[in-house]
Parts: sequence; structure tokens; C-alpha cells
Amino acid sequence: MNNDFLLSVVVPAYNEQEVLPELHKRLSQVLQGMGGRYEIIMVNDGSTDSTLAVIKALQQADPHIGYVNLSRNFGKEIAMTAGLDTANGDAVIVIDADLQDPPELIPELVQGWREGFDVVFARRLSRDGESWFKKATAAGFYRVIKKVGRVTIPSDVGDFRLLSHRAILALRELRERHRFMKGLFAWIGFPQKAVDYKRDARFAGETKWNYWKLWNFALDGITSFSIAPLKVTSYIGLATAGISFLYALFILYKTIMHGDPVAGYPSLMVVMLFLGGVQLIGIGIIGEYLGRMFDETKGRPLYLLDEVVLSHHALLAQQVASPTLHV
Repeated sequence: MNNDFLLSVVVPAYNEQEVLPELHKRLSQVLQGMGGRYEIIMVNDGSTDSTLAVIKALQQADPHIGYVNLSRNFGKEIAMTAGLDTANGDAVIVIDADLQDPPELIPELVQGWREGFDVVFARRLSRDGESWFKKATAAGFYRVIKKVGRVTIPSDVGDFRLLSHRAILALRELRERHRFMKGLFAWIGFPQKAVDYKRDARFAGETKWNYWKLWNFALDGITSFSIAPLKVTSYIGLATAGISFLYALFILYKTIMHGDPVAGYPSLMVVMLFLGGVQLIGIGIIGEYLGRMFDETKGRPLYLLDEVVLSHHALLAQQVASPTLHV
């Protein structure tokens, strides 16, 4: 494989005005040093600060930059999807805007692609700048989803990765609304390779992922790739029914053989509240799946575009495909 290919770098961004200039600087240094053609696609996910203005200024100064401005905030997974839909490269790299994932690792990802791998993902050896609680819960989540999931999702792997053209085409076929991209990257299959690295602390700004958002993100991941919670609920129901039946036999035996009175009001309330709690948990789990089915059946588009500006190389590619297009 020679250097005559186009490399696309997709950067989803939400309120990242402080870090984008430094990200562009480091990305440009790495990509220019590789000597090939490249484009950087920045996706503004409905930012409320000056992120869009910064992106436009960078695009005016650098023809390698294109950008996608979504009509509102749709979330990182959807913003990433919009970038992947827009990318024109023979290979596409996804990287977060916060510079926790070093752009300097990109040549190693490309080398893995040159070796014939369709997906080359960056695997974290360390997570600087994160609390012990977040590290522990992240490790626990990966263990749980590996146990209950229908696809094997690599542990300690984020969205930073390279995808071949056929991997991108496969991902574009998957239009589900509750998108757990790490799972979708694993679901498509194809030869995959890991590249280890040490993750840096955020360069500037604040993380957009609080614990409530992480909890909902974990729910999306588990419910998108496993029905284990439904099975567990069934098993709990069967176990509770079995225990209740045995306890009823025990009470009946005591009453007939020893004349013991039936347990009074306190024990009755405890049993009722326990069974009611089990039932509500089961209904809640069913509701999570039902709510996701409801969202999918509405058939709404994943996102709406406010503005798309293509990079210079993307415009040239379209001009070759359609000679009537003027750059």
C-alpha cells in the first residue's frame, strides 16, 4: 500500500473552544509528517460556547479542514456517526477533541491498517486525570458487558481508532438510535488489532460526562447488546415464587401441627414490600427495552444538519466523481 490514499480524521466536539486550536496544531503536525493526503472533519454537536466560531476560523486558515454543524446537541455517539457519514477517506480515524488521546499515535494506527487490519483500536494502559471511582466503575462496566454481551467488546478501549473503508460502509448500514459505538465497532467484525498507549489528562476545559450520563451510557451499552437483564429478571421472579411457595408450606405446617398463629402485620408488610419492589424492578427493566423499541419504531433520522463544509480534498474527490462540480 503506497501513500496515495486519503486519510480522514473525525473529531466530535461539544463546548471545546479552549482545546481545538491545540488539537488542530498537533493533528496537523502529525498528518503533515506522514506525507499523504488527509482531511480533518470537525463535528460541532450543538455547542453553546464559541466552538463553532473556532472551527470556522480554523477551516478558513486550513483547507484540510471540513466541518459538520448539527442542528442541535444530539450527543457524542450521534455526532461521531455524522462525522463517519461525511468522511471521504480510504481510512477514517476517530479521535476525541480533549487531547486525552494523543494524535501522535496515528502513524501506528495507520501502520496496522497497512498490515491488513480493518479496525485498529487504541487500548489504554493508564487513565491519567481520572478519579479512582471512575476507573473502578469503568473497569466493572467492561467486565459486566463482556460477560453478558453478545459481542466481545475489548476492555479499556475508547473511541480512538482507525476504520477501513469497508468497515465504514458496514457501520453506515447500522442506523439504530441508541448507539453504543464501541459495541457497533466490535459487532461489524473484520480483522481488528490493538495498539497500546498511555492516556493523558484532558488538555483544557471540563469533561462533559458526569456520573448520571455515564450511567445512562452504560444502560445503552448493555441493553443494545444483551437481553441478560430480562433473563435475570425472569430468574429472580422464579426464585422468589419458589421461596414464597416453600414459606407458605412451612406456615401451613406450623399452623396444622403446632397451632402457631400466622405471622402478623409487620412480617406481612415486609413480604408485600419485598415482592412489590421485585415487581417494580422487573417492570423497570422491561420499560428500558420497551422505551428503546418505541424510539426505534418512530423512524426519525439520527440527526439533522445545519451546515456542512467539505475539506479541499473532499471537494476534489467530488469533482472527479462529478465533472460538473466546480471547486
